[in-house]
Amino acid sequence: METTNTMPQQIPPQYQVKQPGTEQQMHPSPVYDTDEPGCNRLQGKAAIITGGDSGIGKAVAIAFAKEGANVAIVYLDEHTDARETGEIIKNKYGKQVLLISTDLRKEVNAQDVVARTVEAFGTIDIVVNNAAVQFPQESIEQITAEQLETTFATNIFSQFYLTKHAVPYLKEGSTIINTTSVTAYRGSEALLDYSSTKGAIVSFTRSLSQQLIKKGIRVNGVAPGPVWTPLIPSSFDEEKVASFGQDIAMGRPAQPVEIAPCYVFLACKESTFINGQVLHPNGGTVLNT
Repeated sequence: METTNTMPQQIPPQYQVKQPGTEQQMHPSPVYDTDEPGCNRLQGKAAIITGGDSGIGKAVAIAFAKEGANVAIVYLDEHTDARETGEIIKNKYGKQVLLISTDLRKEVNAQDVVARTVEAFGTIDIVVNNAAVQFPQESIEQITAEQLETTFATNIFSQFYLTKHAVPYLKEGSTIINTTSVTAYRGSEALLDYSSTKGAIVSFTRSLSQQLIKKGIRVNGVAPGPVWTPLIPSSFDEEKVASFGQDIAMGRPAQPVEIAPCYVFLACKESTFINGQVLHPNGGTVLNT
């Protein structure tokens, strides 16, 4: 993997109008992959990854394919990003990829995702609940009921829906990995509703892990710190984007490729005694967890 010193250190001012953003408009482009070979740690597995078209989800999808997994990428309407990710999985790593454009805020769509994945791959071994939105506001008074419902439906309801319909197909040894956030632990003044959903995901992960371990299914989470993804320039103004990640110990945001190994580890046999836990790739923020 590239070293810390070779990762992009500075982010120029930029802004995108629409959530969750697209990588084509980002400068510099996020780093999603390295030249290091895979080790077949997920050979023959099938994974569903929500928000897998860009950002952390894209890096995870590529990493899973590199390790031998077939991947279903679930995304909203960022078709160009999704197609480019799919081409990497298929052409560079020779794995099957299923692209599903849908809105997981509706339970029926989550049910459809599961059905289409099983039809395509014959199985589901790994579920990565990763899709999310965030809408910064200075005050709780500025958070409308519509925004609150959108944030919770996207960030936490979708995880319930997809997991609920995937569980009947998961076998002993399967894994579920939920993306939470450093904001679940330290809070965020400007992301009150977002950080609330991320806290809910931590509790969801811990509680579900106790329920599903009886079936031999492990459930864990990943709580990244600042990561350079399309969600950032589509959430914050140009000034905040330019200083994004500079307030942490490492002084810069992570690249998605630096977060993906956490998901590979939690999905493979190297983590068989880890359940109900959250990994913290956050650049040095010390947390009481």
